[in-house]
Parts: sequence; structure tokens; C-alpha cells
Amino acid sequence: MDLGKALARARTDEVPGPDMPAAPMVPDWPGPARRLPRAELGQLDLRELLRLSLAAADGTGRLRPAPSAGALHPVDAQLVVGDNCAMEQGRYGYDPLCHRVHRLGAAPGDVLPGVAVELYAIPQRTEAHYGHRAWPLILLDAGHAAAALWLAGRALGAGAPALDLEGAGEQPLAVVHFAPDWGGRRRGEHGLRQGEGAGRMADRNPHQAPEPRDLLARRSTPPPLNGTLTRADLLAVLTTAQQADAGELSWCVAVGAPEPELVELAPDGALRRLAAGEARPTLAAWAAGQRWIADAGAVLIGYGCPSDADAERIRRTHLRAGFAVGRAHVAALQRGLASRPVGSWQQADLGAALGRAPEQDWIVHGLALGRPEEGT
Repeated sequence: MDLGKALARARTDEVPGPDMPAAPMVPDWPGPARRLPRAELGQLDLRELLRLSLAAADGTGRLRPAPSAGALHPVDAQLVVGDNCAMEQGRYGYDPLCHRVHRLGAAPGDVLPGVAVELYAIPQRTEAHYGHRAWPLILLDAGHAAAALWLAGRALGAGAPALDLEGAGEQPLAVVHFAPDWGGRRRGEHGLRQGEGAGRMADRNPHQAPEPRDLLARRSTPPPLNGTLTRADLLAVLTTAQQADAGELSWCVAVGAPEPELVELAPDGALRRLAAGEARPTLAAWAAGQRWIADAGAVLIGYGCPSDADAERIRRTHLRAGFAVGRAHVAALQRGLASRPVGSWQQADLGAALGRAPEQDWIVHGLALGRPEEGT
């Protein structure tokens, strides 16, 4: 599969065909399903980590802590378990519908202590509905799953995991590795690696971990998402996304009344104007014609990934975009905001619209924002 051609086609205004039969929501993992055991003091708590990140909240598998385009969830997780975990070493397939694992085999000889969660794409789940527009959405979904794992670890008091979102290979798309330092520090005492901060969150410490209830309550708010956001709201969400993406994208926010404009972060961390004028109707047209976006309180936008990007860069940029919007989504929730990721974009050459060179700065991902009390 030529990812460059797939992305170029997804960016056109070609409409997908009729729905096709979808792949099952869970692979037919071999062997018996095993319960995730309780963790002892100092062990990685895999049961809670997966419950707060990837486990389904309903029998259909559509409702999960990690968002997914069309609630199709095209990302499966395999666990590579090393020492200092509640489970024996080995490779396991995770079933998010029943919150169980299946042993797939032995761990590799060079397995690290702790656990590596490998994220694999099952394209047919998303292709069944989105057709040729599927691959950008699949990559974004994998980034959201990585963000959900990162946030779950933070909520449970783990140190920041090692992230492989480089896009170097086709499978697995991403890996999130948790070292076995679980329980060594109480929640709120652990630090953050540079560039991995969680942004400002309402009246909390700017880098305080989310609560488990924040992650379980995360939902994509149905439209409309109206209302006026404060400058502090915009700064918090924009800062969270920009800190999370490791420099892969540029970020801005489109806002409406009383002064329609695009704003971005200045080098000193303050908001500054990127462009004047109303951008939301154009964003609505670019986002598969979702008209409600034109009235959203604000729209966070990550852009970059030029037309000549190779497959590795396409994967890396989209994985990081999903990771960043996943983090920003929870930061918005913690501030009491309504929010909804927007992943499907056609002809969305933001750079050209801003008078820059064309085909260099395409919109990769977005997050529509509003205030719940003003959403009707």
C-alpha cells in the first residue's frame, strides 16, 4: 500500500462509496481468555492501565476512553510483558470487550522490564465506512490510543512512558513502554520529561495528572459545540497540544466573536494573532462538510505534512497529531469544555489559504471546542 498516494487521495473531495462489511471489533485471539491479575505493590497495574485507556465500556465496543473516527476502533493492542509485572513474561493479545488477555507466545529474549503496549492497525474496520479516506483516520486513531495509555499511566501515578511514535515501520504503528517504577512515587510527585507536560487544567496545578474519572468520562461531545472560550481556555488547550506533538506540526486555534481570528502561541508562551478574519466556515467545508463546525466556539488545528512527505513522515506526523489532540481533548474536559476531535479533512491547505507556499501545510487534525451550557 502506497501511503503517500492514499493520503493524497484522502485529501481530495472524492466521496467514499457505500459501506462495506467491517472486520470484527476484536481479533480471534488463540487460546483461553485470561483475567488480568491484581498488581502487588511496586508492580505495573496492567488491569487498571488498560481499563482507563483501551477497555470498552459497552458490549458493542464503540464506547472507550480513546476516541475513534466513527467509533470503529481500528487499533488492536498486544502486550509484551517483562519483569516486575503482575503477569508472567510473554506476549499477549488484549480483548477490550471483555477486558481479558490471550497468551500468544514467549516474550523476545531482549524484553525490557515492565510492559510494552504495541498498537497494530486493522484497516478493514475503518475502510468499511470511510473507504479511501481511511488511512489518515487510522493513524490518528493510533495516536489517540497512545495518548489514552499515556494519560492512564499518569492517572495511576506511573512515570512518563517511553513513546515510539516515529512511524519507522508499518506494524506495529506505535509502542508505549512503561518501566517498572510503578508505585515508587505517589500521584502528583512524579516529574515530566521536557515537552511532555499536560498543560493548564482549570484550577489545578498546570502539570497535575488527570483523575481516573476524567478518563472514563471522556466522550466526544455531539454537536452543536457553541459558546465563547476564554483566552485562558485557548491557551491551555493550545499549549497542551503543542507540548505533546514533539515539534512535528504547527498549531493554531480558530475563534469567532467578538473578534474572529486565528491565534497561535508566541515564543514566550502567550497567545498572538496568526491571521485576522473568520475561518470557521472554511474549516467546516474542509472537514467533510460538517456545517456545525462553522458555529463551534473554537477549533484547534494541527497542520503540516507536505504533499511530498514520505511514508515514515506521514505516519509520524499523524501519530503525533492524534497523540496531541488526545491529550488536548482531556485537558479541555478538565476545564469543563465540550470538545470533539475532527479527523477527516479534504482540500484543507491552510498554508496556501494564509498566503504561503501551497501543499506544505495541510490540516492533519482538529479539535472542536465549546461550552456545554451554551451548546443548544
